[in-house]
Amino acid sequence: MNYFTNLIYEYGLLAMFLIILIEYACFPISSEIVLPFSGAVASLQHINYFTILFFSVLAGLIGTSFCYTIGRLGGGALLNKIIAKFPKAEKGIYASQMKFNQYGNFAVCFGRLIPICRTYIAFIAGAAGQSLFTYLVSSLIGITIWNAVLIGLGYLLRENWDIVGGYYTRYKDIILPLVVFLGMVILVHVRKDKSTKI
Repeated sequence: MNYFTNLIYEYGLLAMFLIILIEYACFPISSEIVLPFSGAVASLQHINYFTILFFSVLAGLIGTSFCYTIGRLGGGALLNKIIAKFPKAEKGIYASQMKFNQYGNFAVCFGRLIPICRTYIAFIAGAAGQSLFTYLVSSLIGITIWNAVLIGLGYLLRENWDIVGGYYTRYKDIILPLVVFLGMVILVHVRKDKSTKI
């Protein structure tokens, strides 16, 4: 990880964009480290918060589109190969499939907020044949929320950006269920609104 953080510190916005892109393309980089660090560097280099947020979301959409396309072309056969080669990935893939089957179009948005699941939800959506437009809109919402929070924390903490990762690791068992619960509340509210309008 030091290699990537050094690149971000040395090359600024361009490095942030490329590293966030490959992280969303399922390259094994921890967004819980990269995003807060990117926010901290952006703050120290006087890059506007909304500028780094915009480019991070754009990078995320491009990166995740690669995974979606692979899932769309390769489908279930690809997922089986991933599981065969990386048995630890089975849990994340299974969780992503469950979320997708349970919540349909909203699964991509919520899946973006759940570690491990967020990595594989693109393959699942592609393999399930979700339309590209629906996938990108759902991803846009989820990616924006995830990036805004982690980059924002790094942006505010600056030199103490690594505290974000520490707190996340310590309290993720509380944070993640809370995020999922809030997502469910929003989902129920949206569905009620739609049913009353019909």
